[in-house]
Order: sequence, then structure tokens, then C-alpha cells
Amino acid sequence: MEFDPKIHHRRSIRLQGYDYSQAGAYFVTIVAWRREMLFGDIVDGEMGLNDFGKIVSEKWRWLETQYEYIELGAWVVMPNHFHGILIIHDVGRGGSRSAPAPAKRKSLGGLIGAFKTVSTKQINLLRNTEGQIVWQRNYYEHIIRNEREMGRITRYIEVNPLRWADDEENSMNIKP
Repeated sequence: MEFDPKIHHRRSIRLQGYDYSQAGAYFVTIVAWRREMLFGDIVDGEMGLNDFGKIVSEKWRWLETQYEYIELGAWVVMPNHFHGILIIHDVGRGGSRSAPAPAKRKSLGGLIGAFKTVSTKQINLLRNTEGQIVWQRNYYEHIIRNEREMGRITRYIEVNPLRWADDEENSMNIKP
């Protein structure tokens, strides 16, 4: 039976009752549709982005320019997935954009949805595949609770390309 991404039949993995629009740091992992090796290759422990991977990188940075209450922590585009730290602040980041954040901030899900939408549209425009699915429906998230966790997750992201051979998202490691 073919999987239909339009049918919602999985339970939510989000923390019940938690307000994902509140200030905080969040670690996210977003996986390409069917784990397709879409964004480039890892050679000698370094990720080499192809044009689709460059779009993912550009659109992740776009979040920080689009929403003044967003700051990006460490992040990496992998061949078939993405890891990143997204920080939501109570107010804008300062400088010429020091006005308070709007009364209604997007939630983490809304921000990830915006990222997926703009990156998917740009990738599909480049490959001439309007309406093609690029990302899996959901994403993994973890609320970063302290500086120790921030350091551990940052290190995990930074060394992820070096560990590609053992990565559970590497199609060579996925058991049928």
C-alpha cells in the first residue's frame, strides 16, 4: 500500500500543553521525503551542497531575516536531512530591528512550516517539478533546556558530517 502524505494518522510527538511560540531554544531535525539524497554529498567528512542544498541553506537563513524574533544557532544541511537550532526571543534582536516582537509570534511549527514551504517552492522551481514533495510531513524537535544541552547539541550538529557513515538517516544504514 502506498503512503498518502495527505492522510493524518500519526499521533503528535509535541509536548502536550507546551506553548511552542514562547521564547526558547529548539533543536530540530527535518528529513527529506523518502530520505532521498537530495541536498548534496559528504566527501571526506565534509558536506558538499548541491543547488538544492544551497536553497535549503539560504531558506534557513531567510527565517532569521523574515522574523525579527528569531536567531539561528548551529545548523547543518546533510544529504537527506537537516539539523538546526532555532532560538525564539521575546523581542527583536536589536540594532536597527530593536522594536518589540509582534504580539503574535509564529510557533515553532509555523516557522518550520514556513521554511519547508519556501524551500520546497524554490527547489521545485529549479527542478521544474511543481507540487512535488520535498520534506517528510513532520519534524523532530527537542526543547533545549540549558547551556549544557546547547553545547552538546551544537557539537552534535557540527560533527554530524564526520559521522555520516554511522548516521541513522544514511540510506546505507536503514534496514528494510
